[in-house]
Amino acid sequence: MADPTDFERQVLPHLDAAYNLARWLARDVNDAEDIVQDACLRALKYVGSLNGGSARAWFLTIVRHAFYDWCKRNRPSEIAWDDGTAIETAVDVHALDPEQALVRAAESRALADAIAALPLPFREVLILRELEELSYKEIARIADIPIGTVMSRLARARALLQSAPLLRAALIPGDVDELQASGNANRRVLRR
Repeated sequence: MADPTDFERQVLPHLDAAYNLARWLARDVNDAEDIVQDACLRALKYVGSLNGGSARAWFLTIVRHAFYDWCKRNRPSEIAWDDGTAIETAVDVHALDPEQALVRAAESRALADAIAALPLPFREVLILRELEELSYKEIARIADIPIGTVMSRLARARALLQSAPLLRAALIPGDVDELQASGNANRRVLRR
């Protein structure tokens, strides 16, 4: 067995990436934990074979192999052997038709324009929270304002976006009502 300090120094910093990969491959948090545990045991055993390359890539390769070994044991039907035609015959049920793509592009442009039109104090907290996914505490530190002010500005920015004329003009009449009625939790609802 290799030196545990090498393992700690080279492999453990990439544990989050390993778990993320395993979770996306296995689509189950418990299975992902098992896969990463197996990968860690393998990495510990062979960490001495890592010679100057990227430890992250090396470890993620082990995670991937551990997943496929786990999959052969637990979900053999998921492993698809591709003869080169799988991509050509696959149907993307989420693919947009040209009209939907055009509408989505117009809505994206309208949203970007509406965000750009926000006053700077509101725009900066909105960008830091929604696009950079920073915590309120991190935003407060960056903007040098109290957390309460961050929350207030964020709420105000969202309210301004909901009533933005640029967004209302981009929506086809009736879309706002349709979005409200849909109940889709993954969409942000624009209210009148």
